[in-house]
Amino acid sequence: MVTPLVLTLAAGGLSGVLVGFTLGLVGGGGSVLAVPLLVYFVGVSDPHVAIGTSAVAVAANALASLAHHAHSRTIKWRCASVFAAFGVVGALIGSTLGKRMNGEELLALFGLLMLVVGALMFRNRGGVGYPQVRLNRENFPRLAATGLATGALSGFFGIGGGFLIVPGLMFAADLPIINAIGSSLVSVTAFGVTTAGNYALSGFVDWPLAGTILAGGVLGGRLGSKAARRLAAERGALAVIFAGVIIAVALYVVWRSIGALM
Repeated sequence: MVTPLVLTLAAGGLSGVLVGFTLGLVGGGGSVLAVPLLVYFVGVSDPHVAIGTSAVAVAANALASLAHHAHSRTIKWRCASVFAAFGVVGALIGSTLGKRMNGEELLALFGLLMLVVGALMFRNRGGVGYPQVRLNRENFPRLAATGLATGALSGFFGIGGGFLIVPGLMFAADLPIINAIGSSLVSVTAFGVTTAGNYALSGFVDWPLAGTILAGGVLGGRLGSKAARRLAAERGALAVIFAGVIIAVALYVVWRSIGALM
C-alpha cells in the first residue's frame, strides 16, 4: 500500500519538475509555482513551511539552471553580480519581516504582487534590449537600487524572486529578455539561499520534501533551458509565456487566499 508520505514526496517530485522547467524557461516563476503547489497540491498546511521549503528547493534548482545558461553564454555576469549582492541585503531584511506576518495574508499579498508584475511584463513584451550592454557608471546605481528592492520583496514573500528579477534587470540595465533570464538565476540562487537560511533557523523547512522537489527540478531545469534557447528568437514569445504563467497562478492564489481569510 502506498503511504501518505510516499504520495506527498511523489507530489513534491512532480512539483519540482514544473518548478525547474519554469526556472529554466523564463528564469522566474519557480517560487511563484512552488509555494502554491506545496500548499494546494502537495498539501503543506503551514504557509511558512511551504515558503521555507520552496526557498531551499528553488535556490538549488536555480543553481542547476544557472549552469545550463552559463554554458549557453546568456549571462551578463557583472550586471548580475551587482544586482545579486545588493539583493541579498534586501532578502535578509524582507525574510525577517515576512516570518512575522500571518501566512494567509502573506499569500494574498503575494498573489496581488504577481498580478502587477505579470501585467507589466505583458505590456512590455515587445522590448528588445541591448545584447552588448555592460556594467557602467550609468546602470550601476539602477542595478543596485533595483536589486535591493527586489531582494526585499523576494525575502518578504519567501520566493526566489525571478519573476521580479527578470523585469528588474531589463529595467535597470536594458538587457534582452534571454540575457535577463540567464542573469536572473544568479540572484534567484543568492536570494533563495538567504531566505532559506533565515526560515531554516526558525524550523520552517521540510527537508525530505525539499529534496524531492530538487530532484524533479534538475530534470525540469534542463528541459526548460533548452526550450528558452529555442524561443529566444521569437520576439516577445518568452515575455508572453512569462506573463501568462504569473497571471494565471496569481489569480488562483488570490482566489484561494481570500476564501481562507473570509
